[in-house]
Amino acid sequence: MQINKTNIVITGAASGIGLAVLKELLKYDCKIIAADRSAEHLEKVTVAHIDKVTAFVGDLSNPEQIDQLFDFAVKSMGSIDLFIANAGFAYYEQLNATDWQHLEQIFRVNTLSPIYSLLKMRQINKHSNWKTVMVSSAMAEWTVPGYTVYAATKAAINRFAEGYKFDHSGNHLMVVYPIATRTRFFETAGKRIPTAFPVQSAELVARKIVSGILHDHRKVYPSLLFRGILIINRLLPFIKPVYQNIEFRKLRKWLNSKPS
Repeated sequence: MQINKTNIVITGAASGIGLAVLKELLKYDCKIIAADRSAEHLEKVTVAHIDKVTAFVGDLSNPEQIDQLFDFAVKSMGSIDLFIANAGFAYYEQLNATDWQHLEQIFRVNTLSPIYSLLKMRQINKHSNWKTVMVSSAMAEWTVPGYTVYAATKAAINRFAEGYKFDHSGNHLMVVYPIATRTRFFETAGKRIPTAFPVQSAELVARKIVSGILHDHRKVYPSLLFRGILIINRLLPFIKPVYQNIEFRKLRKWLNSKPS
């Protein structure tokens, strides 16, 4: 898919991978709606690139506000050719409490919002070239202890994408599987939590996402190391449980260090 002369929406655009993708796309001749919950951070982005980027502030766990985003984008740009569903967050925790809202919120943002956005893109682009990018996670395929619920939200995206390609013709969906990325992701997941290994930069992920769009890839693995480990683990299946036990020890250490 070409990027020049396209109209683009990016969610979670004020920081992390979303902001890095936004900066990468600014190299092209395109119009962008940058969507995020943080008005303050969005303002910094849009003021610097007011000729190409327009801000939309909203909570994309809410379907009404996703509808508003689509209406705003179509009214502002005339159409949406590319929708990058990047917004998401994680909990780092040991599962104890029974809290429906705790579970519902993360599934709304990480799973329901991108799927709903894809269906909205189909609805408004019945006869044109378009694409939706869903930023999933390496944890969709390889769960890290402490991120059980987060991994479940991303695994759901993985299974959805697997079935969607049979339900609908055309290469309209690309899924991205970043490993741990140097962003504020871990700060929001919990206080002083251990960083999973290995780690990559948001800028690298952004470049891989843009390259995947240009080459019409269905899946993008920004980390060649992780992709190689997935292949090796098929031959040596003990690698995953060894890694998970190392991360589980980190989780226990973190839990023991928390104030009671």
